Amino acid sequence: MNTAALNGRTIAVPETRELDLFAALLERRGATVLRCPLVAIRDLEDPAPVLQFVRRFNEGACDDLILLTGEGLYRILSCLDQHQPALRQPFVARLGSVRKITRGPKPARALRELGLKPDLAAEVPTTAGVIEALKPIAFTLQDRVFGVQLYGSEPNRPLVDFLEGAGAGVITVAPYRYADSADDAAVRTLLARLGDGSIDAIAFTSAQQVRRLFDLGGDAAAPALARTQVAAVGPLVAAALEARGVTVRAMPGSSYFLKPLASAIEDALGAPSFHS
Repeated sequence: MNTAALNGRTIAVPETRELDLFAALLERRGATVLRCPLVAIRDLEDPAPVLQFVRRFNEGACDDLILLTGEGLYRILSCLDQHQPALRQPFVARLGSVRKITRGPKPARALRELGLKPDLAAEVPTTAGVIEALKPIAFTLQDRVFGVQLYGSEPNRPLVDFLEGAGAGVITVAPYRYADSADDAAVRTLLARLGDGSIDAIAFTSAQQVRRLFDLGGDAAAPALARTQVAAVGPLVAAALEARGVTVRAMPGSSYFLKPLASAIEDALGAPSFHS
């Protein structure tokens, strides 16, 4: 293992939930990490909508469940543990009996921790990937009811419209929300450092991070990002960047996690690859 592969490189990390883990991966390679968490994931202030969804789910309201994020399943379970522990065991039991469709490896991993696995997994971990996975069986979706776990407050109309267009019913649940993390001054400092070329790479791990940087940076955000190597953890994040005119220079080839992202950054910066 080459512990100095990124020696002398400064990498900005806007991650929040696994900030210490990701920073450690980069620091072990010799990088200097600029920590600037852009968004935070929060529980809902009112757990009632999640509890209502779970009650309906436990009663058999859904034939299928689409999990768009691993965080979503973790937050549903956490909500039950905090507010209605008696609902957890029936929820897990019902989860085992419905068809489970996952977008990407993280919801699949969350299911495995419960001793379960996806019945249908999108090859590409995006909403479009989920739709593509369902298209071959679209003729079978008539009159089925899908539970759809959303990410943040995004209603995901493309997915809901596809399901409803195929004749299915849809019940959505949004088990968490996004909130600003770093204060505006810290984000402006990040933008200034990107703009002056003192940051070698920035590694985005969620589309919400991209949105916050552009909401605050406005027209200055894209030129600032053009001065550095931009990395994305996966296709969804890459699409959010490219939609704003930003070229993504580094992304894992298939396994969209932090460790492969760190290796992709290493490759993009011209450092020798290594295997840990």
